[in-house]
Amino acid sequence: MLKDDKKKERVAKFEEKNSGRYSWLLDIRDADMNPIGSPDYDPRTLYIPKSAWTTFTEFERQFWEIKGQHFDSVVFFKKGKFYELYENDADIGHQKFDLKLTDRTNMRMVGVPESSFEYWAAQFIAKGYKVARVDQMETALGKAMRERDGAATKSAPKVIRRELHSILTAGTLTDSGLLTNDMATYCMAIKEINRPGAEHLPTQFGIAFVDTSTAEFNLASFYDDMDRTKFETLITQIKPKEVVVEKGGLSVRSTRILKNSLGANTIWNHLQPEAQFWNALDTADELRIKEYFGANEAGSLASDCWPAALQSVKDNMAVMSALGGLVWYLRSLKLDTELLSFKNFHVYDPVRQASTLILDGQTLSNLEVFQNNGDGSETGTVLRLLNRCVTPFGKRLFRRWLCHPLRSSSAIGARLDAVEDLMRVPGFMELFEEKCARFPDLERIVSRIHAGSCKISEFLVVLSTFRTLVDTSRRLSSYTDQFKSKKLASVLDELPDLTEHLNYFAEAFDHKVAQAEGDIIPHPGFAEDYDANNEVLNNLDSQFAQLLDKVKRELKTTKIVYKDLGKEIYQLEMSNKITVPKSWKKTSSTSSISRYYTPELMALVTKLQEARETKNAIMKELQGRLYAKFDENYKDWLKAVKIIAELDCLCSLSKSSSALGSPSCRPEFVDNERSVLELEGLRHPCVIPGIASDFIPNDTLLGGDTSNLILLTGPNMGGKSTLLRQTCVAIIMAQLGCYVPAEKCRLTPFDRIFTRIGANDNILAGQSTFMVELSETSKILSEATERSMVILDELGRGTSTFDGYAIAYSVLHELSTRIGCLGLFSTHYGTLTNEFERDPNVALKHMACQVDQANREVTFLYKLVDGVCEKSYGMNVAHMAGVPREIVDRAEEMAQEFELKQETKREEELRLTRGAKNVGLGMVMDLAYLLGRVGRPDTATAEDTEMEDNAEGNGDSTTRVGARCLTKEQETHVFQRIFKAMASL
Repeated sequence: MLKDDKKKERVAKFEEKNSGRYSWLLDIRDADMNPIGSPDYDPRTLYIPKSAWTTFTEFERQFWEIKGQHFDSVVFFKKGKFYELYENDADIGHQKFDLKLTDRTNMRMVGVPESSFEYWAAQFIAKGYKVARVDQMETALGKAMRERDGAATKSAPKVIRRELHSILTAGTLTDSGLLTNDMATYCMAIKEINRPGAEHLPTQFGIAFVDTSTAEFNLASFYDDMDRTKFETLITQIKPKEVVVEKGGLSVRSTRILKNSLGANTIWNHLQPEAQFWNALDTADELRIKEYFGANEAGSLASDCWPAALQSVKDNMAVMSALGGLVWYLRSLKLDTELLSFKNFHVYDPVRQASTLILDGQTLSNLEVFQNNGDGSETGTVLRLLNRCVTPFGKRLFRRWLCHPLRSSSAIGARLDAVEDLMRVPGFMELFEEKCARFPDLERIVSRIHAGSCKISEFLVVLSTFRTLVDTSRRLSSYTDQFKSKKLASVLDELPDLTEHLNYFAEAFDHKVAQAEGDIIPHPGFAEDYDANNEVLNNLDSQFAQLLDKVKRELKTTKIVYKDLGKEIYQLEMSNKITVPKSWKKTSSTSSISRYYTPELMALVTKLQEARETKNAIMKELQGRLYAKFDENYKDWLKAVKIIAELDCLCSLSKSSSALGSPSCRPEFVDNERSVLELEGLRHPCVIPGIASDFIPNDTLLGGDTSNLILLTGPNMGGKSTLLRQTCVAIIMAQLGCYVPAEKCRLTPFDRIFTRIGANDNILAGQSTFMVELSETSKILSEATERSMVILDELGRGTSTFDGYAIAYSVLHELSTRIGCLGLFSTHYGTLTNEFERDPNVALKHMACQVDQANREVTFLYKLVDGVCEKSYGMNVAHMAGVPREIVDRAEEMAQEFELKQETKREEELRLTRGAKNVGLGMVMDLAYLLGRVGRPDTATAEDTEMEDNAEGNGDSTTRVGARCLTKEQETHVFQRIFKAMASL
């Protein structure tokens, strides 16, 4: 057939194939024939009829076999030096990124160079797409060798073998070129177990989440209340980028919390119950069958080789099911083996009640610990203020520290001692920062070395960095004699000796050649197969030289040389005037020279190409062997990384403490029986003296010999909310082990900070302002203890004035009388101060201001002083905000009328009582309660104890319901309160 005829035939076949659109792409269904919109539709699969497979070319069949199982991913299909995108993926590339489209009815295509894969993958991922990467598993020569060696069969592909290499998603990235920041990115699977018809009972959660960049798995299980307090706390702490849930498995309340807490770009994966989101038994079976953690010894239990953290939860049905959903999803991304085999499992407790200061999700949000309430960024947050770590892994550890500040006085003191030493001996920090600031993300790269996906250049950097780490640790140890604390010395002493490990790799291969050429060339004797292949190559070089000499002799000329042109290597180049044998094959020529292959030369060239192909395969396999050798000691490498991360965090606290300026102080912790908080000259930590010199410091004294609670009044915009927040932030800083921006800070360690700040409708959670207020307040009343700090900002403003006042009064009375916690309670209910003016447990204070009534101007002094602010000066603020003057005037008239009526009513009440002092309803209630206790047992009854018990199997703190029985200490406290109040009358 002539060349033109072949071309016409190809054109005819192309036109026939593209005469109409594939019908199965017009009416898209999943592999089970479910249409889009069906509850059972699986977006991962595509239905392709059997008749279509007979029309595909070998290449198209290869493509659709992969695309049909990953229809929800954009498939980058390797073809030569390019990655090509077809069909709908090509449309996305063209429409979203203006990639040039090769338009045709079927198999539309766009392409990008292989060298720019990371760039384009990152672009697609940033838009919310999953990216599937399909690579060529052999070269054209490798394919020829496979077919020649008899590997080809009727079923073997006649095209170059290609396989799915990986699927990349925003929540499961592992490659450093695709990760956009140093913070952990999590993929989380959630299992929720509700009891039908018993919504009032605690809900069980099983959580499994992984940071794929470090192969760190965390497992959590807890029972939660109706408000999903712990669940919301965990989500706020972790902020997963991707969630995995079973279809219909989450309650409406939990789903709303997720959608309210996470960004719009969060990836949701809904799996089929049982089949994809495995139950606990199926999960255990899959872990055993796949041998992710190694093979079991004969006679041992299947779970004996599991990591300790996983063994501890193996009987927890909720956690194991959540892990099953996560493992299935990771398997679909081809990440399961490389991540699970790292055995990096931990049990995660979102509140850690016994050992840390609990900061729930609401508190983290209200205090702007991780993200501000403006644009949701880190600007102005506590994290941005304090996290001055210089290493990526140090930054991640510091965030975990901030989630869980310490609670033990001794642990806090040890950390503060280390911080103080670092401030006193700056040479340590200077050396640490000089050497460690340039460290790559060792924690992530060690994980990639384990997976075998690390680049040679990264491997060399890791080895060099660990060598620097060893040298730096020795130099840092020289400073320990100057330290008073033992913590820094003990941390450095725990650093493993990596010298022997590093020497092995120094002797294994030439690092300079590897750096320059990107190939690992082993030293002689290190790899026998490499040495044997080198002998073959050297022997071939000799044969090429001998053949050239032979040709020169036969043709009786010395003007013959070898010439390489592209893939045509070792061509015999000579003058056109030379006559050659007819058996020689002419490859190319010019006007003066010609190039040839002899039969013998062609055989040698083939042997050389195959030997080079073998060499490349050996070098690739050798790279894997070196990575495996490195991975044998991964515990030592990771331990060293964690120690450097801890030092980095301590240095960060020291730098943050120094940056506070003056005055700042080391917090003093006391373990008194009664809680105490003394803050003198406290300013907001984000304000540095000299830069914002007009910021007014304040004293906050609670507990001890003073009142436990402050009832705070003051004008709108007068600084009440700022005072509340800065007090809480000071506690967090102190228990984190940082200095505090105050002249003095003395406190007992707190177990929890509760906050009720702001008045926002939680629309996504289906709650009104008032419902949000009551839900958060209920949580405070049920879980606060004598060691808690409670912040309530304008409680009761979400409903009518009288209802709001009644609720505010009752809550403040409960906090003062029954719970005994420390706290600040801000309000605009002026009459509330009358009720508590004689309560020794409540101090009346206000934010001072100066008022120019004539011009309706308020000068805020931002100073906390004793007494009550008689007005909120809302009219003045309205004037400052630009409300029309006539409206403000009318509002002021109405306010004066209302105030006059209230004053008249109060005077009448005083007249009727003949000026008797007001005892207060709360005190009367307390006295009635104690009188009712006369003659009853000194201890709580079994019924009382049962009423307090809300453990439901998970050891939660007791819930105070109604007029619960008080302990002897609480009763004594109430007696003292009443007698003090009576004495003041």
